[in-house]
Order: sequence, then structure tokens, then C-alpha cells
Amino acid sequence: QVRLVESGGGLVQPGGSLRLSCAASGGIFSLGAMGWYRQVPGKQRELVAAITSGGSTNYADSVKGRFTISRDNAKNTVYLQMNSLKTEDTAIYYCNAAVLHFSGSGRNYWGQGTQVTVST
Repeated sequence: QVRLVESGGGLVQPGGSLRLSCAASGGIFSLGAMGWYRQVPGKQRELVAAITSGGSTNYADSVKGRFTISRDNAKNTVYLQMNSLKTEDTAIYYCNAAVLHFSGSGRNYWGQGTQVTVST
């Protein structure tokens, strides 16, 4: 059973920083693209940043220059370094990963989400 476990969320003041982590485990042959999404009540979940297995990255315009996504393939872990946080970054952040199972089948998985609150 594949699990994605996120950590690192919390309360931070505007201008502050947080680092999110997402560790994947269970029945994984290999991981493809991994990404971070966020969602606020009443709005659709949106892509924040994504990274391929080869390290190519993609960012939402709203976070370019402030957020950095990275991964450690040996640890099946993806990170999101968030700097210069703004109140509008407040959301639940979800990790997503494309998983190839030992059986040869593949699918995307979601983490449970971690709350990020940017407030004075």
C-alpha cells in the first residue's frame, strides 16, 4: 500500500519560511513526477510546483522566485522550500506522486495534506 506522508506545515508570519516534506513508501518500484498542490475552501486545488524524476521543475507564476521544489530519489522524498511567504499562500498543501508498482501498473497518489497558515 503506497503512502505519502507530508510534514512541515504550520503557522508563520508574512515574510517567513517553511519547508514541506513528503515521503513516499510501500510497494514502490519507481517514482515519476512529484508535485505540490494547494487548496483553499471554495476553490479548486491548484498546482504549486512539480518536479520530474530527472529534476526538471515547473512552478505556478504566483510562487516563482519564492518557492523551490526538490527531491531525494534515494529517500523517495520531495521537498518544497517556501520563502517570503504571503498571506495568500495560506492553504492546505497536498503532495502528489506518480508511482510505478512492482506489478508494472502505475497511478497517481495523494498525501493527506498539511496546513500552511501565513498570518500576523
